[in-house]
Formats: sequence, structure tokens, C-alpha cells
Amino acid sequence: MIQPKHIFPFDVNTQEAVRIQKDLTQHISFSFPFHPQEVHCLAGVDVSYLKKNLACAVIVAFSYPELQVIEVVHSLKKVQFPYIPGFLSFREGPAVASSFQLLKSIPQIFFFDGQGIAHPRGVGLASHMGILYNIVSIGVAKSLLVGQYTEPLLEKGEYSWIFYHDQKIGAALRSRKAVKPIFVSPGHRIDLQNSIEWTLRVTGKYRIPEPTRIAHLYADKIKRNEVEFLEHQ
Repeated sequence: MIQPKHIFPFDVNTQEAVRIQKDLTQHISFSFPFHPQEVHCLAGVDVSYLKKNLACAVIVAFSYPELQVIEVVHSLKKVQFPYIPGFLSFREGPAVASSFQLLKSIPQIFFFDGQGIAHPRGVGLASHMGILYNIVSIGVAKSLLVGQYTEPLLEKGEYSWIFYHDQKIGAALRSRKAVKPIFVSPGHRIDLQNSIEWTLRVTGKYRIPEPTRIAHLYADKIKRNEVEFLEHQ
């Protein structure tokens, strides 16, 4: 089980949420603690909705470099916070926190389907949960939340920087040749260049990196009441 290092409430109003996000930014680290050969376990985190107000957080742990599934956990939580862009961590964080409590593996890098520091106040879901649990986290989003970028070249691995208020906050990364880029930003305990490199290391033939892609597939199985994968728990 991964224990939280910091405790901040999720059930707050938007004014308090802004204050919490500003406090959290003071804790963000960009210092990556591992050499590549030291990384043996990764995880993907995805939050889907079974109903309008029921969040399902799935965490899938993988061996690395094989990317074999070694553990799958999920948690269902009724959402309390309204849907407001820029505050999704308060809406989805409780379900993710519950899934962390079920996780027996200790992944060294967590890939979140969401934003890291590429966020209006610099603390998307990947950063928020990364700070709370003191984990290495990377935000890999399918769409841009804030900032501007130029289209990267069409080959896989090409990228361009995302700028917001003259600050470099992420990268538009071509994860597959001639397809729309994904948007990568550091969450916590990792720098931007390593975020890009590790995202490419776990991206195969699909646009979405394997950790978050597989986590989303398991979330879809839950929606369809296909629970055979529970053998991984």
C-alpha cells in the first residue's frame, strides 16, 4: 500500500480548492530519482465514469521493460465536486486515493490520463496525486488544457514545447507517425525531458501509451460488468 505524505481535503469549495492548489505547487519537485536500469515497475492510472456521478479509478501495474500486467486494482466513488475544468483532481482524487490503498505493488513511475503541471495553476491530477503520495508521476493527456504550441513534425518521437504565460509547461508529443499529438507534462519528481522519454519508452503502436491505454481498457471492462481481470488483484 502506498501511504500519503501530505493530507489535503478533496471535499471543498472552489475558493478553497484554488488555495490548496497554490499550496501544492510549493511541493512540486522536478528531480527524477532513478536511473533507467533501476526502473522495474510502472503503473497507469485512468478515471472513468460508470454513471454521471460515479467515478471508477483503475490502476494497472506493469513489469518493465516487458510491460506485462502484474496487478490491477479499482475503486468506485460517488463524486462530490462539480465538473469544472481545472479542478478535476478534487472530483476524481478520492477514487484514485481509494485505489492506492488497494495497490500491493510499488510502481516507480505512474502515468496518469490527465494533466501534470500543464494546468492553469500548475497542478493537474498527476501533480496533485504525485505530491500527496510522493510518487513519480507523469501527466499524459489526449487534449490541451492551457497554453500554446506549434505542431510537431510528423514522425513518431517528434515534439514541440507547450508554453503558458511564457513558461515551458509541457510538450505536444507525436506518439505515432502522422497522428494527433498527445500532451505530456511532469507531474511530480520528474523533469520535462524525462517525462517525454519515459512516455516514448512505454508507447507502442497506439497513440496512447500502454500504461494508461490498458488502464482505460480495464475501466471499460468494469462498465460492461466483465470482471475476469480480477484475477490480477
